Amino acid sequence: MILEIVSPEATLFKGEVTSVAVPGVNGEFQMLNNHAPIVSLLVKGNVKINAQSIKIEKEFLSKFNKQNEQTYWLPINSGTIEMKDNKIIVLAD
Repeated sequence: MILEIVSPEATLFKGEVTSVAVPGVNGEFQMLNNHAPIVSLLVKGNVKINAQSIKIEKEFLSKFNKQNEQTYWLPINSGTIEMKDNKIIVLAD
């Protein structure tokens, strides 16, 4: 599935991922391939990205925390998320 993370300044990440976990208003939830369509508000927390290979542009790398080669976190204050047809768009603040 494709993940795109957009902030007011720029598109921070766009690429193929295996799973994404986000801080929803009712608690953290995770999306995998072929997840049902969803739209949700996000609260302060971390967007956790898992992928076989994660490539983040150098100018945005400092915004992410790295657990290992397949897992990164992006701290956010708030935002929204939409998943539809195996494409996830996170509008993060």
